[in-house]
Parts: sequence; structure tokens; C-alpha cells
Amino acid sequence: MTIRSFLSLDRSLDVDVSWLSIPVAMVAAGSISLYAPVSGEMATMLAITVFSVVLWIGAPVEPWFTGLISVGLIGLAFSTQLALVGFRLPATWLVVLGILLGEATRQSGLASLVEQYVLRAVPETGTQDAVTVYRYVLGATSVAALGLVVLVPSSLVRVLILGPILISLGRLFSERRAKLGIFLGPLFVTFSGSSGVLTGSLANIIITGIVEANGGLSIGWMEWLVWLGPVMAIGRSLVITLLAYVLYRPTEAGGLAKRVASAADVRVSSEERRMLLYLLVGVAIWATDSIHGLHPLYGALVVTLLAFAPRIGVVAPERIREADFTIIFFLGAIFAIAEGLRQTAFTDLAATKILSYLPADASLAVVLVFVVFASLALVFVMEGLAVASVLTPVLISFTASAGIPLLPVAMTEAVALNTYFFPYQSAVLVAILGLEMANSRELIRMTVICSLATLVVLVPIQIAIFAVVF
Repeated sequence: MTIRSFLSLDRSLDVDVSWLSIPVAMVAAGSISLYAPVSGEMATMLAITVFSVVLWIGAPVEPWFTGLISVGLIGLAFSTQLALVGFRLPATWLVVLGILLGEATRQSGLASLVEQYVLRAVPETGTQDAVTVYRYVLGATSVAALGLVVLVPSSLVRVLILGPILISLGRLFSERRAKLGIFLGPLFVTFSGSSGVLTGSLANIIITGIVEANGGLSIGWMEWLVWLGPVMAIGRSLVITLLAYVLYRPTEAGGLAKRVASAADVRVSSEERRMLLYLLVGVAIWATDSIHGLHPLYGALVVTLLAFAPRIGVVAPERIREADFTIIFFLGAIFAIAEGLRQTAFTDLAATKILSYLPADASLAVVLVFVVFASLALVFVMEGLAVASVLTPVLISFTASAGIPLLPVAMTEAVALNTYFFPYQSAVLVAILGLEMANSRELIRMTVICSLATLVVLVPIQIAIFAVVF
């Protein structure tokens, strides 16, 4: 099967088979609850996890609806406190503020302004050629998306800022495939390219914090950039951009839905100027987190307050009703499941069991390959950030006993934890889905293709560099 036939597979299916995932989820959960060789509470939590995961993959109902079911099951089986743990976390409220921030960006007209400036990169000779416009717009927005990785220390916030802008740019094209490429390409650049920048991903920050506290190794921002930046930031962004171009470029040269604005058409309103200024204030707060130590939540909070404030704001406060917060129920379920797996000791058991298969005298290259697969295996049963907090201490202990350098192991874990296949594995993918431009099948296809390209091409290059140097 070719890549193109894989991408168009769902178009040939006229029968909705998603509802079959409900009995599959029930049978799988029941089997685990009754026959899994683990303790009672651990088996119950694992059964709820499998039930939720199957429904999220099959998507017979909206992800938020499955999230509410998960929260209810956890509350009945364990406690209300555990079920609602996700709604108390800063990351959850960062999503709430990010939704408002994205809504303000869209309603202020800033998305339209950025669209016009991006299109200035298109040469005059190709302004009515859809393929040429697509190539230049994709390239310009991907470069901007990678630049935001350095400035904004939260993949989630970057996605919520870029999303409305990319949706607006996509309206230039009449074909849906081109709209998807302009939307998914830069978003995956700003998401996956974060592996190469220490502050670009919360997983990176969690891993380095645990490594410093438990392993006594402090990894600097520039040190991380030197080791991972060339391959996992620049290289990964180039691969994703190339994939988005090959897979989603317009099939017809005349596939433009509207005229491309020229440089002379660019007009900046006072609302757009203020929204841009407020975003820069947020960027300044996020970029200086190493100085003030504030969670990225506070940067989003400041921007949101400024954008919706009376008189100085860019959006009337009553427009908040147009924002869709259903994604919060999904996110709350994700964190509740992760905490439940941790409290029942399943995560410790899984991590220790996986690493028990690794020989103590293995070479560094073999260890790094094993770390990749161990991380990927755990990400299938819990959110990536939860894996970082569970697996990192086990890896620190292993490297100390085996005499393996900790730095390449920690960095390889971070790369693996930013390689996903399904939306339920990462809150960022859920946020992309929540923007309602790509459906779950389209998002999964792009995620799988980008992850496979990373694992097959880029990860071996990175491991080879570590194996040669260390």
C-alpha cells in the first residue's frame, strides 16, 4: 500500500465501523479486570485505561464524551479526588487560557494580518498558482513555527496561537488537502521540533529536572541545543515540512479560493497591533521563565487578561461564549488516568519490567535503542509527561549501575517522548484536534507518518552521533 492510498483510505469506506469499538472496549476492559495477573486496584485502573483508549482510537463518540465517562468510572472505582485531579493541574488551566488566547487571536483580525505578511514571501509570478503559493506559505509558516519553539516554552501554547492563523491561511485554497497541509505541517513542526530545544517541551524540562535532582547532572540550555538542535529541531522540521508538501500540496495549479494579497494590500488595524503587542508580552514572560520561575500558565493568563480587558482589550468579554471548552474533559481524564496508574504502582511495574530485558553489558547504541522502545511502549498506556516522571528515575538508576553516560540516555528519552501515534497520548495533539480543522483519522495519519519518519531516519542518526562521541 502506498502512502497516498493510505492517506485516502477512509474516503473509500462508506460504512461507519467506529461503533464496533464500544463492544471491543467493553470486552477488553472486562478481560483485563478479570484475568490480568496484577492486583485488584491495578487491574481495575488498567481496565478503565484500556476502555478509554479503545474508545479514543475508535472515536464512536467525541473525545470529551469518552473523557467524562472515564472521569466517572475512576470516581466510582476509586475516589472523587482521584477522578478530578486533572482539573486542579496548571497544565489543564493553561489549556483553558490557551483556548481564550486563540479565540482572541482569531477575533482580533491578527490571523488575517499574519496571513497577508506570510503571502508577501510568494513571488509575483506565482501568486495565482496554487502549488507555488502552497510551497511558499508552507515554508514561511514552518520557519515561523520553528522560531516559536525558541521563544515560547510550551508546545500547547504555540499550537493554540498558530492554529487560528493557519486555518485562516488555509482558506486561500479550494482543496481540503491543501488546507490540511497548511494546518498540520507547521503545527507538527512547532510540536515535534521542540525535542531539540530544552525549553521547547515540558517533557524536556521534567526530564532535566529529575536528572539534576536524582542523577546530579545539570544539562544546560545551550548544551541541549548543540546535541539535539541540528537533528531533532532543524532536521525534524525539514522532514515534516517536506512530508506536508509531498502529501498535501494542491493537485491543480488553479486551486486558489481567493486572490492572494500583495504587499500593498497589507493594512494594520489598532486591534491587530494591540493583539500582537500582548502576544509579545506573553512571549517575554515565557522566554524568561528561567529567571522568574513562573509556570507558562501565567504568561497565558496575562495575555488573556489584556486581550479581554475593557477598553484596552481587542475582544469584547461577551465573545467568550464562542469558545469551545469541551476539550478540558478529555484532558482531565488523561491526567486522572495517569495519576491512577501511578498510585496503583502500575507505571513503576511496567517501567521496571521493560528495563529488566536489557542486558547490563549492552553497548550505548543498544541501550539508546532500548530506551526509545521502552518510552514508546509506556506512552501507549499513559500521557507522555507522566512517562517522563515515571521512567526517568528508573533510567538514572540503570545508567549508574551499568556505567552508561546519563546525558545521551536522558536526551534520547526526551526525543522518544515527543514521538506519538494517537491523540490520546498527548495533550498537544488533543488541542490540535480541538481546533476542529482536522478530524481524528486525518490527525492520526499525519502523526503516524511523521513519527515513523523520525524513528526510521532521524533517531538512528542521533543515536549514531551519541555512539561515536561517548
